[in-house]
Amino acid sequence: MTCFRPCIDLHSGQVKQIVGATLTDDASQGPKENFVSEKPAAHYAELYKKDGLTGGHVIMLGKGNDEAAAAALAAYPNGLQVGGGITTANAAAWITRGASHVIVTSTMFEADKFSQARVAALRDLVGKDKLVLDLSCKRADVGGEAAWVVAKDRWQTLTDLAVDPKTLSDLSEHCDEFLIHAADVEGKCQGIDEDLVRHLGSWSASHQAATNAARPFPVTYAGGAKSIEDLKTVSELSNGRVHLTYGSALDIFGGSLVKYADCVAWNKAVAQ
Repeated sequence: MTCFRPCIDLHSGQVKQIVGATLTDDASQGPKENFVSEKPAAHYAELYKKDGLTGGHVIMLGKGNDEAAAAALAAYPNGLQVGGGITTANAAAWITRGASHVIVTSTMFEADKFSQARVAALRDLVGKDKLVLDLSCKRADVGGEAAWVVAKDRWQTLTDLAVDPKTLSDLSEHCDEFLIHAADVEGKCQGIDEDLVRHLGSWSASHQAATNAARPFPVTYAGGAKSIEDLKTVSELSNGRVHLTYGSALDIFGGSLVKYADCVAWNKAVAQ
């Protein structure tokens, strides 16, 4: 069933909510910030632990976030995934620090080209059950039909990897689950990408049927959620196969559209 998945987004060591498309490497053009917390990352980790939330992710957006991320993992050992700058050189260390999984995007690519060998190396290093592949993407138009292409480097660079049934089916053999931000709508609180959610649910169902898998491959979607009703919408569109993360709309991140308590209540209700 579709569940609420919490997040902790870190930028310059602080918990923030940022409009994804405004992240750049240009130091003179800082990202558009929807929210900057006065509370440390560990505060949110302790909150998620208290409420029994699982599958949450800590994302390090750029440099200067290691200390805050480590503090969050220490507050909720084996309860949070961590991503942002994860490579074969540091992945095992983050697992040792208490991450349940490491989340990888850019390391899957050599330049802008997808590398199966790199994914296999990460899988062999930490184990399939500890690896989440971040296929965050931007919408593209292919032959007049909607399509999505993975974007790396804080969603600035399009790659040669499409988010489609073949990609998800092939990569599910190497990872425990997928994290997919719809970068075009991330941080805008203007609605989820319903087409993407619908496709993710359909592709997961098709893969499960074709492989006789015991479960669909888990997918967490993030981007644009603005109402508690979006949990129901995602559940219906994906037939319960896609989970949902809220960001800027959530009251604990300065938002006024979605109450954190309602998200916790949703999870408790679907668990019964």
